Amino acid sequence: MKSFEKAALLFLLRHLLAGIAGAVVLGSGILWFDVARLATLIGNSEYGVVAVVMLYASLMLTFGSLAMGIGIMTLNEDNRP
Repeated sequence: MKSFEKAALLFLLRHLLAGIAGAVVLGSGILWFDVARLATLIGNSEYGVVAVVMLYASLMLTFGSLAMGIGIMTLNEDNRP
């Protein structure tokens, strides 16, 4: 693997991990504060584990993609006044 390929992959991985961290925080907040009684509904369901996995997976996919997209789109920004 060439050095610029490694740098590009690490760049994307850093942004992906930042997005995943944001997704975990949001998902935990939704369940902790029982937004729209979602945690109660999940707790009373026989498929609660599946629901939690789907919630976190969809949030991680969305936030990870968003963070990577923002990282790519802001690559050529100049910080000149």
